[in-house]
Amino acid sequence: MQLRLISWFFITLNFMEYIGSQNASRVRRQGRMHPNVSQGCQGGCATCSDYNGCLSCKPRLFFVLERIGMKQIGVCLSSCPSGYYGTRYPDINKCAKCKADCETCFTRNFCTKCKSGFYLYSGKCLEKCPDGLEANNHTMECTSVVHCEASEWSPWSPCTKKGKTCGFKRGNEVRVREIVQHPSARGNPCPATSESRKCIVQRKRCQKEGKGKKNREDKRKKSNKDESKETTQESKGRAARRQNREQRENNNKTQPKKRKAPNKEQDLAPIDTAH
Repeated sequence: MQLRLISWFFITLNFMEYIGSQNASRVRRQGRMHPNVSQGCQGGCATCSDYNGCLSCKPRLFFVLERIGMKQIGVCLSSCPSGYYGTRYPDINKCAKCKADCETCFTRNFCTKCKSGFYLYSGKCLEKCPDGLEANNHTMECTSVVHCEASEWSPWSPCTKKGKTCGFKRGNEVRVREIVQHPSARGNPCPATSESRKCIVQRKRCQKEGKGKKNREDKRKKSNKDESKETTQESKGRAARRQNREQRENNNKTQPKKRKAPNKEQDLAPIDTAH
C-alpha cells in the first residue's frame, strides 16, 4: 500500500513539472514573438519581434518586408520604397512589390516607370513599341511619330548681285521659311528653308563711293558752318544788348549834371550886371 502511494506521488510530481515546463516555454515564445510596444519597439512599429522585426505598424504607416540575408524583416514606413506600391486595408497598410519589369508602379498592373531595356506604354513595360509609335530613348516611353513642319515662304527679296542692287541687269532673288516643328527619330525630315531664282532688272548706275563720302563731308562741314554762324550771331546780339544797356545806364548818370549847369549861369548873370 505504501509503495503504491509513493509511486502515485512521483507520477503526480512528474506530471506537474511537465505542465510547468510547457507553460514556461509557451510564455517565452509569446514574449519573443509579440512583445508590447513599451518593451522596445522602434521605427513606427505597433508590435514587433526580436527575430522578425515589426509585426504591425502605427496608423497611416505602411508595412513592408525587407530581405536581409536569408531572412525577412518587417519595417514600417511613411511611403513605399521604389519598386513597391501601397495598399490600404482597414486593419493594416501594406507595400506590395511591382512587376519584375517595373521600376515604379501605381498598382501591380499599372507601371509608371520601367526598368532599363523596357519602354513605357499605357502603364505597361514593353521591349518593343507597337506599330505607329517609336521608342524615345530619353524618356524611355513609346511616343507618337512627329513629322517636320515648316512655315509659309516669305516674299521674294529684291534682285541683287554680289550683295548690290545696282550696276547689273541679271541677278538673283531669294525667299526663306522657318522650321516650326522638328521631327522625331522616325519622322519625315525637314525640307529646305531657302531657295533662289534668277531675276532681270533695268540696269542703273551705282553711286561712286568717293562722291558719296565727299557729299557726306560737305554736308557735315555745311552743318558745322551753319551752327558756328548761328552761334556768332547769337553772341553778337548778346554783346549789342549789353552795350545798349550800359549806354542807357551812363546816360542816366550824366543827365542831372547837365540840368544844374544852366542854374549856375543864371545865378552869376545878375551879379555881373549889378556892377
